[in-house]
Amino acid sequence: MSVFARSFKVLALASALSIGAAPARADLMDSITSGFGLFGSGGTKYQTEITPDIPAEDLYNAGLARLKAKDYEGAAKKFGELEKQYPSSDWARKGLLMTTFAQYEHPKYDDAVQSAMRYIGLYPNSADTPYVYYIAGMSFYSQVPDVMRDQQSAEKALEVFTQLVQKFPKSEYVNDAKYKIQVTRDQLAAKEMNVGRFYLLRKNYPAAINRFHDVLGKYQMTRHTEEALYRLTEAYLAMGVTNEAQTAAAILGHNYPDSQWYKDAHALLKTDGLEPHEYTDSWLSKIGKTLHAI
Repeated sequence: MSVFARSFKVLALASALSIGAAPARADLMDSITSGFGLFGSGGTKYQTEITPDIPAEDLYNAGLARLKAKDYEGAAKKFGELEKQYPSSDWARKGLLMTTFAQYEHPKYDDAVQSAMRYIGLYPNSADTPYVYYIAGMSFYSQVPDVMRDQQSAEKALEVFTQLVQKFPKSEYVNDAKYKIQVTRDQLAAKEMNVGRFYLLRKNYPAAINRFHDVLGKYQMTRHTEEALYRLTEAYLAMGVTNEAQTAAAILGHNYPDSQWYKDAHALLKTDGLEPHEYTDSWLSKIGKTLHAI
């Protein structure tokens, strides 16, 4: 996606960081030839050598090269070495950032989320932290299934994107995050509607009403709000709770007067000699006021 392409370009260009590359570590000793290495009658000598660290800039550039070659697993390992060899440095921070990106691109979404959460915990005020929130949100968002299955990924994506918008309202990722918030809310509302319809068909009206209530309470202004109000009219009327049925239809008509759902609700009430009417002591009336304010 374009926003990732743009971000990667920026990160790649940033390989020449303001801090200098750490020099290779000198050998602690050229050799050890004292009695510690003498064993056996032949007096064999053992030599211990310390392998120099790879310069941080070389590790970083090697990771970038593997990213360019789409070797995302290899890139993640190279960037991970920066944390191991240069802990508590800006190279380590940069390495964790790029590890997270490589894991997302692989894609290894669970690993990307774990790395992103670790980055956020270690560097909450970094200039790149909004980007890391975005990667975490996208990792969940990319795993959202169809509405017939469990929606935990949608819930997590909604949570992370909401945090991004609230904590970094001026971030370049906010507009896309807001769009994906709307998509995930619509997805979660659709799941509630599916379950509500299931209960309605089986005449389990209280359970159906609870689901449609959640749609109105949690996911207002999604495309499912109109149907939820109609289904409440239907469920309450089937239970004989006419005042709630009339209130649901009245709120539907007030907010969506041209909706086919309102026309159907009005026709349904007429079969029982009723008209839409809002009873102000109804819980639906309180939700209706919230709808009016949006």
